[in-house]
Amino acid sequence: MRIAIIAPLVTAIREPQRGGSQAVVADLAAGLTGRGHDVDVYAASGSAIPGVRVIDTGVDPGALAALLYRADRPSAAGSLVGDAAFARVYAAVAQIPYDVVHNHAFDPPAVRSATMLPSPVVHTLHLPPDPAMAAAIDQARTSANRPLVATVSTPQAIAWETWTSVDTVLPNGVPVERIPWSADADGHVVFAGRLSPEKGAADAIAIARQAGLPIHLYGDPYDIEYAQSLMEASREDLEVFIHPGIARTNLWQIMSRARAVLCPAKWEEPFGMVAAEAQAAGTPVIAYRRGALADVVVDGRTGFIVAPDDVDAAARALGRIGSIQRGECRRHAESNLSLDASIAAHIRLYERVSAPVTLRPHA
Repeated sequence: MRIAIIAPLVTAIREPQRGGSQAVVADLAAGLTGRGHDVDVYAASGSAIPGVRVIDTGVDPGALAALLYRADRPSAAGSLVGDAAFARVYAAVAQIPYDVVHNHAFDPPAVRSATMLPSPVVHTLHLPPDPAMAAAIDQARTSANRPLVATVSTPQAIAWETWTSVDTVLPNGVPVERIPWSADADGHVVFAGRLSPEKGAADAIAIARQAGLPIHLYGDPYDIEYAQSLMEASREDLEVFIHPGIARTNLWQIMSRARAVLCPAKWEEPFGMVAAEAQAAGTPVIAYRRGALADVVVDGRTGFIVAPDDVDAAARALGRIGSIQRGECRRHAESNLSLDASIAAHIRLYERVSAPVTLRPHA
């Protein structure tokens, strides 16, 4: 099949990845290409995915800074720069008879502009429900090219159903075979993710402090003020180490030696890529019961799920983490969280929605 993947344009797709959806795009494109499909990834300038054809859209991700997701505010329903960027991208996409176009950008303009395409369109929703995005989806469904809408987990689909209908679930997956794992661990814990309030880095520090364990945090300052406040509050703490985001191959090595990975999400986590990667590395996860985390982590078997915002319960769980068998974490990832299974699900969906495409003549 000939497949176009539309990446989020607010960041370049390259290591270290800025977020989970960027990692998903890179892994999906590489996996599809490796299975013999003809894949083009339309991405912001500066993007690079080894072994994958990446089309430079000419979009400067810095110019779309206003479209960066913030958990405390809805997406902008209208954005002149966003409309112009996605109109240009889709104008290029429309010139090629793709069997399917798969959009991963979480921006209303990305949904509205896709209605101009002659090819079947799939939109994957990587974030929690958003009224502007729901309105754009409903509008797109009235067009001649009605899109198919997917979420990345069942809990996320249920949450979105209060805003707009969801057609299918396409679970994410992680490249388990590429992730090293260890049956042994050092004494530290790890937090990985963008430094913004919804990911819960401040809670991760509080949990580690209460448990009396050193913590290493890896993430870029997505929210500058929040990241600065974390650094300032931890400046004198010799057990808290805040690092920039690093390439996933390096992060996986670090995870594989950690006592636990902390995922104290402050939002309804759509999937939980870090939790999945941690288990693939053989490392148990302690997470708040939010969104899909309770589906990704098996409470009592591959980690512990505690009530949202309960730092005390998470710290107590961390004290019991030695009861979790690291090999069981790895086996759970192999059986339930693999990238191979996710790619197979994508291919089945693409085969179902694809149809012969005739390019529209120029006016």
